[in-house]
Amino acid sequence: MKLHELAHARSGDKGSTADISVIAYTPSTYPHLRTHLTPDRVRAHFPDLPPGPVHRYELPSLHALKFVLHNALDGGVTRSLALDAHGKSLAACLLEMDVPDLPPPTDSKD
Repeated sequence: MKLHELAHARSGDKGSTADISVIAYTPSTYPHLRTHLTPDRVRAHFPDLPPGPVHRYELPSLHALKFVLHNALDGGVTRSLALDAHGKSLAACLLEMDVPDLPPPTDSKD
């Protein structure tokens, strides 16, 4: 399944750093996102970005994950010649990531 089936996302920039927030549509899918959206998987999803670390911050009360991609914007909007120097398309790109299907619901009548 695609990430966009479970969450929406927003992206932003500060200098050469991009950030992407992924927000679960429902609280029940947040643990699944937390398990499968690792910094390594996010970094691997963007092989064409300049190399740099990816840090993940968990926001459980918002059912969200924030990823900070350091050095991803090649100098930032005032220095980069990239088509998307602000990194606004990164959120849409991340939402195309394949994630494992949700596990079937458990029967609570036990």
